[in-house]
Amino acid sequence: MYASSKIFNEQVAIVTGAGQGIGFEIARQLCAQGASVVLNDVDEKLAKEAAAAIVKEGYTCMALPGDVSSPEFITTMVNETAAQFGKLTIAVANAGITLFGDFLDYPPESLYKVMQLNLGGSFLLAQATARQIIKQGSGGSILFMSSVTGHQAHKKLAAYGMTKAALEMLAKTLVVELSEHKISVNAIAPGATVTERTGDDPEYVPVWSRITPMGRPAQVQDIANAALFLVSPASRHITGQSLVVDGGWTSVSPSPY
Repeated sequence: MYASSKIFNEQVAIVTGAGQGIGFEIARQLCAQGASVVLNDVDEKLAKEAAAAIVKEGYTCMALPGDVSSPEFITTMVNETAAQFGKLTIAVANAGITLFGDFLDYPPESLYKVMQLNLGGSFLLAQATARQIIKQGSGGSILFMSSVTGHQAHKKLAAYGMTKAALEMLAKTLVVELSEHKISVNAIAPGATVTERTGDDPEYVPVWSRITPMGRPAQVQDIANAALFLVSPASRHITGQSLVVDGGWTSVSPSPY
């Protein structure tokens, strides 16, 4: 999408949950367009291998494994990023967890785990990033990763969908507090996307191809292209918005079940 422009030169980004899938592709594309990226994942081996793969392509990427549901780790990550690269200008809160379960039997421990990572981790990463950007006085971008389940009801995902809808409201709310500091805050709501995780299900691509108006589920590149746009200078007057990337599924919303 931005193959010849290098529009992220001199930008420094954190991408969480980026050991594979959508997060990895966002990190890789940011690096390819000139950014220095701190790649986070809770899986240390995965984070290091992912960062090494990007570095092997000739880009600047540093692995920083850790649990972004921990406020202490988030503070450490932001501080280490600023210390290593001199600043922080972009944060992509991609880390999240999906715990399926019927509403009537959903255990409190699952609810709190989903909320702590999906909501708490995203909220606190945005907070720590905003503080660092304000200190620099240079402006920047924050991007939340929502989901179509924050727009349309999806069986066994009451807790997950609730957190994703909340992230979109958080993006709107932060406009009031961060716009004066030239910080944009937006969200992406991906639909069905082929990743390492979903690729394990042989029915995933056929089912979602059948019920998606565009005839296929998304590839990680589709989501990363949208992410790069929303943290780039091309979207400098867009904030508080949520962009659905789902091949039209939310317009018709047939269930995959």
